[in-house]
Amino acid sequence: MQCLAISRLGVFSLALLSAVPALAQRGITSAPFGQTPEGEQAQLFTLVNSNGVRARISNFGGVVVSLEVPDKNGKLGDVVLGFDSLEGYLGEHPYFGSLIGRYGNRIAKGRFTLDGRTYSLAVNNGPNALHGGIQGFNRRIWGASTFANETGVGLRLRLISAAGEEGYPGTLAVQVDYTLTDDDALRIDYHATTDAPTVVNLTNHSYFNLKDAGKSAILGHEVQIQAGHYTPVDETLIPTGELAPVLDTPFDFQAPAKIGSRIDASDQQIRFGGGYDHNWVFNRRTGSDLEHLVTVHEPTSGRVMEVSTTEPGVQFYTGNFLDGSNVGKGGTVYHRRHGFCFETQHFPDSPNQAAFPSTTFRPGEALDSTTIYRFSVR
Repeated sequence: MQCLAISRLGVFSLALLSAVPALAQRGITSAPFGQTPEGEQAQLFTLVNSNGVRARISNFGGVVVSLEVPDKNGKLGDVVLGFDSLEGYLGEHPYFGSLIGRYGNRIAKGRFTLDGRTYSLAVNNGPNALHGGIQGFNRRIWGASTFANETGVGLRLRLISAAGEEGYPGTLAVQVDYTLTDDDALRIDYHATTDAPTVVNLTNHSYFNLKDAGKSAILGHEVQIQAGHYTPVDETLIPTGELAPVLDTPFDFQAPAKIGSRIDASDQQIRFGGGYDHNWVFNRRTGSDLEHLVTVHEPTSGRVMEVSTTEPGVQFYTGNFLDGSNVGKGGTVYHRRHGFCFETQHFPDSPNQAAFPSTTFRPGEALDSTTIYRFSVR
């Protein structure tokens, strides 16, 4: 089987998939997805595993355009929000499906100090920097190649972020592998190196709705998060530095609870976020091994999503700022709370919070992080 590979310089070539055991329906195809205003060609890659589960991912922003998994009756259905064409992703949207970098989440006032030098970033979220800036990784064409191995089929994306880009120091080389596995999981492996000290926090910003991909509200989804603490925020959604216990608060999902059960509680933190838009601090049993830490169940479809990660925290966001201005796939209008995100991550504003796990990244170190979204039915 031949698959299109795109080098970092944008040169197209043909590459053979590695030999793998013959499994029914497995495959990878690619097709043009449109051009950026700069004239760069985006591609859309379709990954199909041995069960017929299908993921469509673009090398523009590493966007997960669609993810089709079975419901309790075996019927495949999309479970992520997004657009039918590149045009939607080129416009204003809340990071649907995107790879986020250099720094996922917020940095207070767009400033941080590293090794005695203060760096200024693009401010694009009120007074703060958000998700890598104005031209973050979500708006870049990534070099792309396909692969297959004993676990599934995948897409490898590569990007070079030059020193000074969006104000960040150091030239950062990033590789992200998406693997659609034969046990119906989308695995994301992040790897990076740098030639100078910098800060890095990579994540994916897919919006999920396990019932109908954003046609209705997500309030009936049942969520369990293995986290005894979260990071409270100020009115601009910057952490205060406290690790607050979730017990006896609307943030306690240690036992399964419906998203909508306490989302409008009379609580200052709920008011600040318009619902849930906070970082949960995982109860990790290991330092940085891969652990299953989040479970989501949608009763109508029976779909279950299990999130495993090596990261110390997760931003649980319930689409509070979706306002119907984005018309997505098939003409679906994305209204408030019609999608949720589980952005596995280091904590927001870590470069300015000495007590948080460090996001400082130095030459000679290798950043390696893995997150897996595994789907089943109940």
